[in-house]
Amino acid sequence: MLDRQLSISLTQYEGLCDTASLQKGCYKPGAKTKSYSVSLKSEEHMDQLTFQNSDTFKERAKERYKIEAKNSEWKHRCGYEAASSSGLEGMRIQGAMAIFTANVKRIVKLMKE
Repeated sequence: MLDRQLSISLTQYEGLCDTASLQKGCYKPGAKTKSYSVSLKSEEHMDQLTFQNSDTFKERAKERYKIEAKNSEWKHRCGYEAASSSGLEGMRIQGAMAIFTANVKRIVKLMKE
C-alpha cells in the first residue's frame, strides 16, 4: 500500500492559519492560499518505522558503511558499474570477475607490506 498524503485546504477560512494551533503546518506564510498536510501511514510503513527504532536496526546501521565501501570498490574500481553483457549468466560472470579482481588487488597489496 502506498503512503498517502491528506491535504486540507484552508482557503475558505482566511484567518484560520493565523490563529490555529496548526500554524506551523501551513505553507508559505503570507500567501493567499494555505494548506496543511498530514501523512497517513500504511501498516507496512508503521512496521518499518518500528523496525528502524529497534536496537537490531541501529546495530546493523553501524556496520553498513563497511559493506557500502566494498560495493563502491567493486563498482568503480573493478568493473561492476555497468553490465558488459546481457542476461543473468553474464551478470554472474561479471560479478565473479569483479570479486576476483578485488581479491587479487588485496593479495598484491598484502604482499607489498
